[in-house]
Amino acid sequence: MTIREAAAMLGAEIIQNEFEDLPLTGAYTSDLLSDVMANAKEGGALITIQAHKNTVAVATLVNISVIVLCNNRPVQDNDMLEAAKDEGIAVIRTKENQFTVSGKLYSAIHRT
Repeated sequence: MTIREAAAMLGAEIIQNEFEDLPLTGAYTSDLLSDVMANAKEGGALITIQAHKNTVAVATLVNISVIVLCNNRPVQDNDMLEAAKDEGIAVIRTKENQFTVSGKLYSAIHRT
């Protein structure tokens, strides 16, 4: 499943769309960025409500492909989207909560 396929499956809005549409290898759910740095895996999705530039910095360190913002979380400032664009990281937003998104992505990734 690619990033764009995941966004469509989740009914999510792509709010930073300048990225390579890579296949997702997994996902990690956390709002604690130090936890993400320690445990997230390369090539996956980060499922969070943290909508700021530091989230992109952490995603870059771990080589995350897409940040999934849950609960229709607004982006705090344009710096996040600019940083994500510079790094080629997709940012999508969904009205679903983190639990629901985690379950849907897990099922979809492990089904393919």
